[in-house]
Amino acid sequence: MSVFTEETRVRAREIIARYPADRSRSALLPLLHLVQAEEGYVSPAGVTFCAEVLGLNKAQVGAVATFYTMYKRRPTGDYLVSVCTNTMCNVLGGQEVYDTLVEHLGVGHDETTADGKITLEHAECLAACDYGPVMTVNYDFFDGVDPQGAVGVVDELRAGGRPMPTRGARLCTLKEMAVQLAGFADERDGAVADGGPGAATLRGLRLAEQHGITAPTYDPKTPIRSKAEADRAAAEAKAKAEAAKAAAPAAPAAKPEQVTGSTAPDVKAPDDKSPQVRTAETRQPDAATAVPDAPGTKVPTDGAPPASRDAQAAQAAGVAANPPAGDGKPAGDEAGAQQRNLKEAEAETGAAGAGSAAASETGVQK
Repeated sequence: MSVFTEETRVRAREIIARYPADRSRSALLPLLHLVQAEEGYVSPAGVTFCAEVLGLNKAQVGAVATFYTMYKRRPTGDYLVSVCTNTMCNVLGGQEVYDTLVEHLGVGHDETTADGKITLEHAECLAACDYGPVMTVNYDFFDGVDPQGAVGVVDELRAGGRPMPTRGARLCTLKEMAVQLAGFADERDGAVADGGPGAATLRGLRLAEQHGITAPTYDPKTPIRSKAEADRAAAEAKAKAEAAKAAAPAAPAAKPEQVTGSTAPDVKAPDDKSPQVRTAETRQPDAATAVPDAPGTKVPTDGAPPASRDAQAAQAAGVAANPPAGDGKPAGDEAGAQQRNLKEAEAETGAAGAGSAAASETGVQK
């Protein structure tokens, strides 16, 4: 019996429907969040579920699930507490905050408390250096924390409360957060109305107000042109430019000038020398040897660039010869190909063994 509810399966079909039919594997990331929302982590059953609904093999799904740290591969608590211990936050006391939580909760990195409430981890960077030291709870920020404040947050979480983050909406559990990461709205009443931006985030706005700086005005009701309208306007502009160019008087043709770009003296080219001597002197010229671009010396030049139609034909041929990867299993998963490769390997091994035996016998006879 499947561990996933019918609601999860309905949501999975909805996620897959967001993508083109031949690109359904692009739905893998939100699907992994979806299975994590039901079990609290990406279990082997979750990997199998994603593989089945997308027509992939489990190795392909597992490779993605193990690459991103937001996908947990073992049961995780209701609240993932992450403390930044990278350079900036560390200097400001982030390591002290983390060490205090380790001692207070009795768990280490990526470990969960016995009541299943808190999973603690140290993070290399939470991208909020101007608010350091920072701590997140299910990816919502608590800025400028100190050891005592961090202990107060985790104690309130373990007691059933949901402290208000410094920035962002009200806290939710890891499973509720995974539903949102899968692409579904937070259905709690007023959940997104709480919180607000931090002072550092608003610094630019405050400076603009102080100095009277505003963005250029625009009419939000200005219609957006369709592609056909934009193409028609571009064609009209091109026609006007060509007409203006045709009406302009033709400029007199410039007298062609021989430009070699060489600063060498105008010396006689070594055409009367043997090809071997000429080649050697051209590769290693001295003061008495004409440089390759001297008058009378033939220098290889690039051919004319291909015409646009030739380039288009070459591009079309390349596209036809390299079709995009499909959503099916890779070629190595085909049973026939595996058996064929196995037979070829056995044949090579047998041939190598026979050759070694023959060589050994010959040595004994000698």
